[in-house]
Amino acid sequence: MGLVDSHCHLNFEPMGDDLDGVIERATASNVSHMLCVAVNLEDYPQILNIARTHPNIFASVGVHPCYQDVHEPTVEELIELAQDEQVVAIGETGLDYFRIEGDMSWQQQRFVRHIEAAIASHKPLIIHTRSAADDTMALLKQHHADRCGAVMHCFAEDWDTAKKALDLGFYLSFSGIVTFNSAKTLREVARKTPLDRILVETDAPYLAPVPMRGKPNQPAFVAHTAQYVADLKEISLDALTQQTTRNFFDLFDTAKC
Repeated sequence: MGLVDSHCHLNFEPMGDDLDGVIERATASNVSHMLCVAVNLEDYPQILNIARTHPNIFASVGVHPCYQDVHEPTVEELIELAQDEQVVAIGETGLDYFRIEGDMSWQQQRFVRHIEAAIASHKPLIIHTRSAADDTMALLKQHHADRCGAVMHCFAEDWDTAKKALDLGFYLSFSGIVTFNSAKTLREVARKTPLDRILVETDAPYLAPVPMRGKPNQPAFVAHTAQYVADLKEISLDALTQQTTRNFFDLFDTAKC
């Protein structure tokens, strides 16, 4: 079994028009599985169809914190949609104070509904946080998200936030950001994070890693991030592949509640 791209958006352009090619290139780069992550419910049927027609692709269900003017899910609706056997997670969800300003109570309430749905459906959370680490961690702890488990997707915070997430039993997923010249602090977090709590991802089509900067990201490129993290940990790519793939299936295939 190869690498897992634990977070990508295969329905986004340009991948949506070349899905067979995307999968072929991923396979050639030893990427055996992918998790196609939902950002709204309007596109969820498309994501579910991708997962149902490709046995190596999983799906999630949720509404991204930055999406406004979209259908606002209830806890009950998220629970019902999460019952599909191809759906392995709730999210992505969380808080983002970078892109949106003003009263963020609506975003916090949406986040709490996702946490409640994850606990009830026995499926882990995919957490997005940007410029909101303290509130994100506070809500996760207050609403007992440790009961369902979670991954801090595209992790780019400091060690203090990483430690809080790890103490709750969560995983940290590293994207191409860790390869960027500006990511010195994040590289230290990757070095400190226990190997059995690490995932790797692309967040494709965004955040292509070095040496693919400037190109649309795709699951095949997770191999570059994985090699970079392996070098940081001073282990072989094979060792990192085996452990991160095991971590993925431990989190997403095992009920946490």
